[in-house]
Amino acid sequence: MKNLTLKLPVTGLLLLLCINVHAGLYTDDLSRCLVESTTTEDKLSLVRWMFAAATLHPAVKTLAAISDKQRDEANKRVGELFIKLVTESCRDKAQKAVSYEGGTAIQGSFQILGQVAARELFASPEVSAGMAGLDKYIDKKKLETVFGKTPGN
Repeated sequence: MKNLTLKLPVTGLLLLLCINVHAGLYTDDLSRCLVESTTTEDKLSLVRWMFAAATLHPAVKTLAAISDKQRDEANKRVGELFIKLVTESCRDKAQKAVSYEGGTAIQGSFQILGQVAARELFASPEVSAGMAGLDKYIDKKKLETVFGKTPGN
């Protein structure tokens, strides 16, 4: 179990949005518990952590400056959240999920939590407005050649 304990935070959290896990009954139960047991601030911490990690990718590294101290703080907060959720808030569901469905249950459940947190990020009016700026660069006439005329155009 010690080996599993060390691997779960790393693989489960780092792969939040990167894996496609087929959830079983116990993974679904754990996912619901994780989502219901996190506050808005917890979800924002998770989004900050994902963002801080993503800024290390060479393709976006120049777009945001996250200090090592900020990244470490994000790691600390999400590490504490992970431990709280797995060992306190959702302990029984986490034990059952891992017992019946293996370590991927943790990965899949935290993937769902990450997706819920990301949805909240993209639901922000400021983020939506920023993304809507793409519309001025979309050639609707070219799209019509592929999809036909869409309602409202």
